[in-house]
Amino acid sequence: MKKLLITGCNGQLGRALNKEYAGEQVQIVNTDVPELDITDLDAVMQRVREVKPDVIMNCGAMTAVDLCESEYEKAFRINALGPRNLSIAARETGAKLFQISTDYVFSGDADQPYTETDATDPQSVYGSTKLAGEQFARDFAGRFFIIRTAWLYGEGKNFAATMLRLSQSNDSVRVVSDQIGTPTSAAQLAQMIHILEPTENYGIFHGTCEGACSWADFAAEIFRQAGKHTNVEYITTEEFQAAAKRPAYSVLDNQMLRLTTDFRMMQWQDALSVYLKEIL
Repeated sequence: MKKLLITGCNGQLGRALNKEYAGEQVQIVNTDVPELDITDLDAVMQRVREVKPDVIMNCGAMTAVDLCESEYEKAFRINALGPRNLSIAARETGAKLFQISTDYVFSGDADQPYTETDATDPQSVYGSTKLAGEQFARDFAGRFFIIRTAWLYGEGKNFAATMLRLSQSNDSVRVVSDQIGTPTSAAQLAQMIHILEPTENYGIFHGTCEGACSWADFAAEIFRQAGKHTNVEYITTEEFQAAAKRPAYSVLDNQMLRLTTDFRMMQWQDALSVYLKEIL
C-alpha cells in the first residue's frame, strides 16, 4: 500500500489532502509540530526511515508574513531548513517530495501573470525563506514537485473565514484594493497534488485557481455569495500599514499544469462557491 507522509497536517492544505485521499487505498501518516519537528534533521531522518513513505508532502510553513520580518531565523528554519531536511530524507529513501511554495517569491511588480520560468525576486523575509526552501528541494530531493500557490483558503484560519466573522458584527470592513492575486481553494490545490502525485512529471508548478482580483474584490464576492450586506471600503496598501511588503501584482499562470496535464483549476469565484456551500 502506498504511504504518504504529510507534514503540517493541521493546516488548511494538510486537511484538504486528507479529505482528497479519503477512501483510497493509501496509508497517510499525518504529522505536525508535536509529532515531527521538520527543522531537526536527525528527527526527520529517523521518522522518514521508520515510515518509509513513497511520498512526502510538506505543508508545514511559517506563513505569518509580518512576523517573519522580525523573526528571520525562525522563518528560515521552518521555511528553508525544513524543506532541506525533508529533501535529504526523501532522496535517501527514494520518496517523492511535494514542497509547497508561494507567489511571494516574485517581486510583485509585473503587469502580466508570472510563469514558472520567470525570474524570482522576493521582497520580504517570508518570500526569501520560501525561495530558499525551493532551492534546497531542487538541490537535494531528486524527485520533487515544487508548487507555488497563493491566497489559500480552506478549513481553518483564512481570509474568507475572517471576512464572514467580521460581517457578523460590522456594517463595513476596510480591505486593500491595490494588491492583485488569485484566491485559491485548498481543496482544488489538493486535487492538483493528487493528480501529479503518481506521475513523474517533476519540477516547478504554479497552482492557483483561475482569474484574478484584489483583496477588496475578494471580500465583496464573499459577501455577495454568502448573502451578507456588509459594505467593503476599498483602501490602499499604504493605508493598511503592514510590516512586510506585499506583492502588488502576483497572479500566477499555471502554465506547466496546462501544458503537461489535462487538469484545470476552477475559476476562483466557482471554487469560492463550493467552499461557502460547505461551511454555511
